[in-house]
Amino acid sequence: MTAEQRFWQWFTDHETELFELQIESKKHRERVFDELAIQLQQVDPRLTFEVGSQGLKCEFIISADGVKEAFPAVLQLFRAAPKLERWHFTAFRPRRTELRSVELGDKEIAPEDVIFSLLSNGSLAGIHLFIPGFCEKDASYKSIGYLLLDECLGEYDVETRVGLIRMFPIDAPYQFERHPLVRLPELFDKLTVQLSQQSQQPS
Repeated sequence: MTAEQRFWQWFTDHETELFELQIESKKHRERVFDELAIQLQQVDPRLTFEVGSQGLKCEFIISADGVKEAFPAVLQLFRAAPKLERWHFTAFRPRRTELRSVELGDKEIAPEDVIFSLLSNGSLAGIHLFIPGFCEKDASYKSIGYLLLDECLGEYDVETRVGLIRMFPIDAPYQFERHPLVRLPELFDKLTVQLSQQSQQPS
């Protein structure tokens, strides 16, 4: 068996327990998720996951955690996924129509408190993100920033269609127009269409 087949065999064997975690205690969920993480990292140590509800089904998201070099491992595992009636499998963190707060350690940042500037180098978009309490020396703020971008644009687009990403405190001086984070998907999509059209024009 391949590493992917072994993982999905373990997942299938524990499918009922995983599905019923929504009604289990936090301590029990943590134990099962820890075991799930161990199984996933035997496929590739860079992979992570998220589990959530999607209607009457559970959603299992396979993520490269922003590591572009791990994208092939995500796709390979996703393509090997079994068909399970109560599960929907997703490759990469998807865009969310309703942005959620991101909590990491003792920090929680709400999307409505974040603003951004959208830039372009002529071929890729660039993003300046302004986050309350941001401190350059505290890596957790950068992790929160990237998770918020994944919420807005989806993990795949963040890694393949965005070039420069910089983060600043909310009150940092700026020279570009700034917008509430909720507008990022709309403005980003317009910009990527423009860049695509420009790249197709004869030089």
